[in-house]
Amino acid sequence: MKAVVVHEAGNVDVLRVHDVPRPTPGPHEVVIQIAACGVCTLDVATRKRTYRRGVELPLIPGHEISGRVVAVGTEAIEFLVDDHVATTQRFAICGRCRLCRNGYEALCAKRRFLGQQGFRGGYAEYVAVQVDNVAKVPDEVRDEQAAIAACAIGRSLNAVRDAGGVSIGERVMVTGAGGGLGVHALQLARAAGAWVVAQTTSPDKADLLAQLGAHEVLVSNRNEDFSDRVKELTGGDGVDVVIDNVGTPVFDAVRRSLAINGRWMLVGQLSGDFVKFNPAQLFLKNQSVTSVHSTSKAQLEDALALMARGVVRPVISGTCQLDELPSVHRRMEAGAVTGRVVIRTCGALS
Repeated sequence: MKAVVVHEAGNVDVLRVHDVPRPTPGPHEVVIQIAACGVCTLDVATRKRTYRRGVELPLIPGHEISGRVVAVGTEAIEFLVDDHVATTQRFAICGRCRLCRNGYEALCAKRRFLGQQGFRGGYAEYVAVQVDNVAKVPDEVRDEQAAIAACAIGRSLNAVRDAGGVSIGERVMVTGAGGGLGVHALQLARAAGAWVVAQTTSPDKADLLAQLGAHEVLVSNRNEDFSDRVKELTGGDGVDVVIDNVGTPVFDAVRRSLAINGRWMLVGQLSGDFVKFNPAQLFLKNQSVTSVHSTSKAQLEDALALMARGVVRPVISGTCQLDELPSVHRRMEAGAVTGRVVIRTCGALS
């Protein structure tokens, strides 16, 4: 099969298409003919080795996958050949530890991440994935939409609903709102009944963010402290919840934008830089910081159902082929991609 294989960290030139063996399923796995795979900022960070933890080279990038089941392992009784499916960001978990049993399989000590380990990833024509990490796709959801269900939408659902507990009337700010996570977190916060500020450094994304439901769009310069503007928009209080898809570059601005009792959901980190702060700056205002790590299978299924019902609109700005990925990665590093770009490999299946 054709696959992009990264043998060493580096610039976009390391994204080269190779011929590699087509996978066969283990007992609890299915082999998926990949119809679509989202291109995520984490793919860029993995390629550059900005993100290193657990990464094993060489690798096939990509963890946002949808397609059709073409082979079924002897114990994979939940699926049949031709089932239309999507994956979580993983290809294996233990399924037995307390984390797996309680819906936190994304934190399983034996998890194996698609696009980083085991030479399994979505920048390819086929992939083998354990059934605990695969969900059936509703008929109403197309391939390219299903591909981004777990990461771009399911992870945002985790941040807004499960970790963030956003409720009707709360004031929510989404940082990096024009990116693949942000455009969907914005919609989910609106669906939860929140009043939403969408922060972006891209003026050309402002109109779309307003169309997607932002009550206010805050366009700021990179590294700008936008907290005074947030306070103005909220009558001096700040926001109750921040869905932060950026991390270090906006750390101080976000901290200053939080209201008393504010909740800060750390979803993304766009640099390898560290920050310094005094913890008293948080606990004197009873503020909390929570990290949001990946997506459970249940959250993936919920995201697919929300998409099927039209509650959230998948924002896909374009498609590409495997050999066009260097150009896509360049655009992502320049902040020139709205929502997601999706790879189409084996053609449309739905």
